[in-house]
Amino acid sequence: MQEFDAIRPYSDEETAPAIQRLVNDPDFLDMVGRFKSPVAAKWAPALLRMFVKRWLVRNFGHYHRVDDLQAGLSGYVGDLVESTTSRVTHSGLENLSKNSAHLFISNHRDIVFDPMVVNYLLFQNGFHTTRIAIGDNLLANRVFAEMMRLNKSFVVRRNMTSPREMRDAYLTLSGFINHSIDTNHSIWIAQREGRAKDGIDVTDPAIIKMFYMSRKKSGLEFDEAMNRLHIVPVSIAYEYDPCDADKARELEVRARTGNYQKAEGEDTNQIMRGLTGYKGHVHVHFGAPIADAEDNPKALASRIDHEMHANYHLHASNLVAYQMRGVHPEAHETPGSVSESVVTAETWSPADLEAAKAEMERRLEACDAAIRPYLLDVYANPVVNALAANNIGEAVLSPAE
Repeated sequence: MQEFDAIRPYSDEETAPAIQRLVNDPDFLDMVGRFKSPVAAKWAPALLRMFVKRWLVRNFGHYHRVDDLQAGLSGYVGDLVESTTSRVTHSGLENLSKNSAHLFISNHRDIVFDPMVVNYLLFQNGFHTTRIAIGDNLLANRVFAEMMRLNKSFVVRRNMTSPREMRDAYLTLSGFINHSIDTNHSIWIAQREGRAKDGIDVTDPAIIKMFYMSRKKSGLEFDEAMNRLHIVPVSIAYEYDPCDADKARELEVRARTGNYQKAEGEDTNQIMRGLTGYKGHVHVHFGAPIADAEDNPKALASRIDHEMHANYHLHASNLVAYQMRGVHPEAHETPGSVSESVVTAETWSPADLEAAKAEMERRLEACDAAIRPYLLDVYANPVVNALAANNIGEAVLSPAE
């Protein structure tokens, strides 16, 4: 795997040294301390740092294999998931083989929690966890970089200016992904660069083209190469997004000025907000592995989109935002006419809808008037695409650039 050294996750041999670096890193100790005891972190940081280091060494200092470390962390991940959600449900895992690697192509709403909840569900149901694609922008934070590479994360390079540099980086990435599947290591990757801040989940055909790059030179046809990857479309649906106001603010600034410049530490702050913020009910749908892929990237991307939209779990929060935004108000006189028309994991009672409406109004009141329409978009747009995918309503939306 030397050819992939620049992007690959840590190996088993590198696990113990990486853990030692972390338990001796003051920034990492402070971060863990803020999780475990926010009050002590504020008033006695040095003392807390000492106790956190002892706790980390006692609980994790003996691990030498990545899988063992993940198993040891699984209880803490479960606690985090349970404390920030009302429940987590899933569908479609019965279509997957536990003995086969899969390329999970997922919609992307949260920087860290998306792959975390996918791996949490896979682990809880007896599957191997995935290797996770992360943008190199997240490596700016040394602590996150160490943690992510320990957690089977590999690097996707961004913002390259040279066509040659871009081609070489994508060829290496393609080779790593195909090598991972060939050696029975599953992959999680987002369907496009960056999160879908407006709630519109669309697969970038360039991602699909990248998968094929390392296979093309061998003479393998596109559809056969894609079939070998065992592509699984994944739809992750949050009842509430802890970063919804941040996303709405960015969308409004982009619409008004044509550009948005991230503040220093913005990604780190949103990682923490996404991890610790309340998400309500989270549902993950795993599609059936694609065994009869289309013969071109654009058609395959469209198929993945349709699978995601058609099986996206719509929450009451989505429906009330859809109604509050006034999309097709004449087409659906009652909430029931929508709930019966789309694929969901539950039905909504009048009380559910009233509670969701009150919560949505609270969120709207808490933000500036200019960004309120964009906040509604975060929740309402999935309804439009779900209706279109189920042959109800208008055409599928495209994301704003």
